[in-house]
Amino acid sequence: MLKNRKWFALALLLTLGLPFALMSTSRGGSVEWGAVRDGSLYLRPSAPAESVQLRWQAAWQAEANSERVYLLDGNGKLVEQLDIHADQTHGEYAFILKAGNADYRLGIPGYSFRNYHVTHDADTAAQFEPAKVHFCADVPRNSEFYFRVAAGEKAVLGGKHHGGVHALRATRLSDSQTLRLNLQQYAQYSSFDRMPLPESKQDEIWRLTLEGSGKAAFWLDGADNLFAQKPEHLHRLDYPSGMVELTLSGNILGAAPRLGLGLPYAAWPESGFAALDALAPQAANYYSFVDVLPRQPEREIGFRRQYGERFGIDFDLTLLAGSGRRAVLADDQQTLAGVDAWLADSARLKSGGIHYLSLADEPNLNYPDYASFERYFDALVRRVRGNSRARDAGVRIAVPASSRFINGPFHDGDANARRGMIWTERLLRRYENDIDAIVWHEWMVRDLFATRRYRDNVQAAARLVGRDADGRPKKALLLNQTNISSGSSVSVYQQDTNFAALWWASVVINASRDGLLDMLNWFLVADDAGHAKGMLRERGAGNFEPRPVGLAQQFIRNHWLSQVEALDNNAFEVDALAMRDGKRHGLLGVNKSRRLQQISLSGADGLCQVSAKLEFFGSDNRARAVKLDCGGSRPRFNVPGETLFALSWKTP
Repeated sequence: MLKNRKWFALALLLTLGLPFALMSTSRGGSVEWGAVRDGSLYLRPSAPAESVQLRWQAAWQAEANSERVYLLDGNGKLVEQLDIHADQTHGEYAFILKAGNADYRLGIPGYSFRNYHVTHDADTAAQFEPAKVHFCADVPRNSEFYFRVAAGEKAVLGGKHHGGVHALRATRLSDSQTLRLNLQQYAQYSSFDRMPLPESKQDEIWRLTLEGSGKAAFWLDGADNLFAQKPEHLHRLDYPSGMVELTLSGNILGAAPRLGLGLPYAAWPESGFAALDALAPQAANYYSFVDVLPRQPEREIGFRRQYGERFGIDFDLTLLAGSGRRAVLADDQQTLAGVDAWLADSARLKSGGIHYLSLADEPNLNYPDYASFERYFDALVRRVRGNSRARDAGVRIAVPASSRFINGPFHDGDANARRGMIWTERLLRRYENDIDAIVWHEWMVRDLFATRRYRDNVQAAARLVGRDADGRPKKALLLNQTNISSGSSVSVYQQDTNFAALWWASVVINASRDGLLDMLNWFLVADDAGHAKGMLRERGAGNFEPRPVGLAQQFIRNHWLSQVEALDNNAFEVDALAMRDGKRHGLLGVNKSRRLQQISLSGADGLCQVSAKLEFFGSDNRARAVKLDCGGSRPRFNVPGETLFALSWKTP
């Protein structure tokens, strides 16, 4: 929480919604950055204390989405966290920066629903780090700024056409050499354009001009992805080591969730058994197509039995849909016949376990309105509850499989009223006795530091359903689909790199921290048509190889235990989760920053007297054993930047 928070009404400029330039030097010795949607500003103040003004205005569906802005100091410590509530579509806030603290980082995580405008002193060295592939700002025509390429660096300028900026023009200041990159419009979101820059034996400063106006996506590979308004503001960022204190309390908070995957509407090929075994899923997300089952009554029993018996998955959730994942279903004879067939299959399964059924896929996004969905739900839930054999076979009802939970779905006009939490509350009010679990999907949390929103969602769901006498949520809490991006709006810089490994580890830790969640599924296990975001990718018929996130999943599962233990963590850039399984203890963590983190652990009495094992998983996608320092009063170890870590030990 912020201390002494002050909220102000915006001036007439914001009220009228006038656009901001990404870069403009205003009178009075200040500099403005505006319409930022996804990226970070690194600020090095020159004055002893400087006020940095942040203003924002609604861009799209702001009234349905709360957001956060983070200010970190040069050591990676959180200085302030600005919580912007959904009803604060316009506003402003002042941050105070102190000189001598290296570069502050003002993070505006994407996907953002607001345009952010930052004003600071003209002498403050400011550099902007944009997101790659995704649009980072909304700019006026022919915006200009500068970037630096060090001697010998093989820099590549990248950009993507999002309907606004259509070309990038780069001019080398030393000799005025100019290159132009035309941005094509691609059918696939993940496609973009790149242009190599000539290598030089000396450091070079380039001026970049964005041709066109509107949404802009631009970035650098092979050099610092940093852009400034003034050439003299360009500099290398320092990353001094961070200091992290983790403290175990010994208190068990609850069960660790089952980690799973979205599995295909087919049996898994035998040639891929080893690849799926290595991921070791504990849970699954399936689809059932109600127009297929009446025609092919044996269509699903085979693959459901295979996943249950061969791969040991006895905890799953099935989403009802039509062929091609058609989301809007009616309570007609075809749908009812499909449900009856699915229930009959469930009664025939011998693998046991719990099989959740969600009667629609993201209804808050897809149905015309809540009343339409409730009419459909009322008919379907009575059909399911009337089948006693299915209940005995472990079938349970989960609602509403919403698109997002606290915030709204991407739906024009009434996204605020369609928030998953609101639809869930309305269903519970009338059908509480018919509902066994709360389920939702979470998308578009693309920033590594914004992943703490997953914990917020789980806590909000627990508050909504209430707690029983043992402190457990009265309904099971299931997050059965999640990924960095929704649909096909993916970036290869995220899905195909170590970024996804860091992101997934952070999501797993934040969603699990309170021991409240029962299921957490990455979506998908392997790429399908138009969705290149599987943990595995297919190389030839039936041959699969893991992406970095798949290798990270193996690392996580190798250290996954059954219970969550309370853990105090004073760091912002490091996430950590303490677990226990009888006498086995574990600490799973991830260093999301580029800096080395010096970690000390308290509360693990006797750890240095037993055979403890410390492992790292870094950008080389391999786990390696590391020596634990037990020379002081408590165990210590240093974690390199952008690295997962796991510490495991047994007590006598």
